Formats: sequence, C-alpha cells, structure tokens
Amino acid sequence: MTLTSNRRQFLTASATSCFLAAACHHQPQKKLQFKYLLASSMYGKLPLAVIVPQIALAGASALDVWPEVHGNQREQIDEMGVESFQALLERHHTRLGCLTQFPLGPFGLTEEIKFASQLACRTIVTASRGPRGLKGQELKSAVARFVEQMKPHLETAASAGVTIAIENHSNSLIHSPDSIRWLVELPTSDKLAIALAPYHLPQDTAAISNLIRQIPGGIAVFYAWQYGEGCMTQLPKERELLQLPGRGELDFQPILQALADVDYQGWTEIFMHPFPRGIPIHPTADAVTAEINRSRDYLNQLLKD
Repeated sequence: MTLTSNRRQFLTASATSCFLAAACHHQPQKKLQFKYLLASSMYGKLPLAVIVPQIALAGASALDVWPEVHGNQREQIDEMGVESFQALLERHHTRLGCLTQFPLGPFGLTEEIKFASQLACRTIVTASRGPRGLKGQELKSAVARFVEQMKPHLETAASAGVTIAIENHSNSLIHSPDSIRWLVELPTSDKLAIALAPYHLPQDTAAISNLIRQIPGGIAVFYAWQYGEGCMTQLPKERELLQLPGRGELDFQPILQALADVDYQGWTEIFMHPFPRGIPIHPTADAVTAEINRSRDYLNQLLKD
C-alpha cells in the first residue's frame, strides 16, 4: 500500500488490527514468504565472480552489494563496469536487489540512486544523520527535522523508483523503537523506510515483535540478525556465529509471526558481522553459503511449526 499524508492514521489502524489478530490467533492469517537477499559482505572481499553463483545456492533471489570496509564489491563493479556486472548477473539468472551505502549517508545518494536505476535496483540502505543520545520530545523533533531534510532526496529516489531504507544503527539518530516508529509515521513519501536490525535493539523477542506490528508497511529490509555476543571484538568463531538465527538465544518464531501478521513483503537478509570487518565469515565461499543455509533452514522450519 502506498503511504500518503494519512500515513499516521493508516499505521495506527493497521497496528491495532495486527495486535488484535495476534491476540486471537496462534498462527498467522497469511503465510509469510521470505524474499531473501544475499549480502556480499558475508563473503568479505571475494570477487563478484565467486559470490554471484552463490546467490541461488543460498536460497536468495538477489544480491545486496556492500562497499569498503565491510566488503569491496561496490568498488569491484566500478572496476569491471556496469555492463559486465549486469552480464554476470544475467548468466546466473539473478539481479541486484539492494545497495548498502553507509559511507555516503542519506544526503549523499544522488549518484548512487542513478547507479541503482541503471541496474533496476530498487533499494538503498544507509544510516541516519543527526544528533545522538536524544530522548522523548527532543528525539521526536530531531527525527522530524531529519525527515524534512530528506524530502529532496526522496523526490530524487521516487523519480528512479528507489526506496531509501534507514538502518536502526547503534549510536545514530534512528536507533531506538521510538525513533523507528516516528520515522515511519512522519513521512508522506513511501520511499523512506526502515532496514530493521534486531541486533541493534534490546534482545527482547516480544518487544521486537510488537515494534514490527506498530510499523506495518514501514520495513523495506529485515535483517535476520541477533546480538549473540556482539561483533566488536575478536571472538572464537563459534561465539561470533551466535549473531545468526538458530545459533544465538533470540527466539525468532514470534518475530516471524509478527512479520506474517503485517503481511511483510520486503527483503529478508540473513546477516552477521565478522571481526575484523572485510573478511568472509568462513574461509571459503562454499562454507559461507552453507552457514547461511543453516540459518535459512532454521527460519524455514519456524514457518512450518
């Protein structure tokens, strides 16, 4: 559904109906169908020629391309050229679904939107800009200013059919449940959305599920990603992998229920960060894909339970 100036009323009504549905039904009324993205950063800085064949093997239908420092596949595209990259995608019957661009920020995406349009890519993920550590009315006012600043950039995105998805990244303006709700409620453009990362939220499955129900239609990318033991220091591999669904303690079943309740149609990306950044999560591409499929099997099993 396209969000209009009545977005706030739509969200309130939808959230209410979703809460009632959740209270009255143990199973979702609509079956959740995952639309998987594969993050190039999971493979470190391996060549695109190695990563692209893994997309279908990982059960994904499109690629999410990351730049330095988490990967370097965006730079690889510049080196090989758009036509060669498009030909590589076509050989493997896949496409570019998302560009992740934290370095450019939300106000520096003009050229990236043009690039996305060339490849029929409809989603760009970035982080917010603005003061940090605010709460209450100060936070709401800062989110409103951010949304106002985004208007010309959203017009550019709309002209190219691109959605700008803001990840709720730690230590950024849009990070808390309140700031996420306000970001979804305030805009009149459906080209501004959330890239929802449970990793950056309190690891409370009920709270995460309730938040999802409060922002129906507001999520463009859902990261199947939990905190585990974090990703900011060197950890034994088995502990680092606790970020992945099915390995850490976060129960994803109520979260998937909430996504089903709001009839979620966006991308889902099985995700984690390695330490240090820029290395693959396992030494080989095949091992990375096998790890992603382990989490995918866990999520798919939850849909059957």
